[in-house]
Amino acid sequence: MDFKYHDFSNYKFHPSKLGAIMTPARAGEGLGETCKTALLEIWIEETYGRKKEFTNKYMEKGTLQEEESITLYSLVTKTFYKKNTEQVSNDWFTGTPDLYKGESIMTATEIKDIKTSWDLFTFFAVFGKPVNKIYKWQMQGYMDITGAKDSGLVYCLVDTPLHLIEDAKRKLCWAMNVIDPTANPECLAQCEQIEKNMTFSIDIPKEHRWVEFKIPRDEEMMAEAYDKLPKCRQFMNDLNDKKI
Repeated sequence: MDFKYHDFSNYKFHPSKLGAIMTPARAGEGLGETCKTALLEIWIEETYGRKKEFTNKYMEKGTLQEEESITLYSLVTKTFYKKNTEQVSNDWFTGTPDLYKGESIMTATEIKDIKTSWDLFTFFAVFGKPVNKIYKWQMQGYMDITGAKDSGLVYCLVDTPLHLIEDAKRKLCWAMNVIDPTANPECLAQCEQIEKNMTFSIDIPKEHRWVEFKIPRDEEMMAEAYDKLPKCRQFMNDLNDKKI
């Protein structure tokens, strides 16, 4: 088999990778270790067709309940949104923003990214804190592709899928060595609390279950990215040549 390496000279990065790539290096370093690790993962995916898999219950809920979060956001803002499925690209980036304002994705005035919170505690944990730098870079990448000048990072709190609730109950029963929770008052009470902790639409108004952080385009951040990304492409091409 004649193996052929991928040419990264014009590689387009996904905005979700930008935060790790743009992590500052220590003094005297070229590309920092966090950046190199992210680039190595990209190189492996493109070279050998293997993708690093990582999932957990938080990510599973986010994926399964994305449409519910979009519906909630549409209701509270009185603006109809639907999930964008069009992948867009420019010279540096390629990706699929969640939502946008405008006639089309490439004429959007504002890009939106939906984050579905796991529970009330993770939802309120983002209040009063600076926007996560990873997400800030991600939104810069999406704005760079589309030309939008503004973006919004939207956190929504919607009910957890039933199978995840039941899974949490089963784990509790196993831990307590209980076969039938209805025959064990303590286990039954804790199961009821689990269900309450993971269900929000019954007693919490929808207006209390969303928050949006505005992130404008930052020209200084993008100038920094334009300077670094060619070096990142070269790093991956050097991996092809076994120079690193």
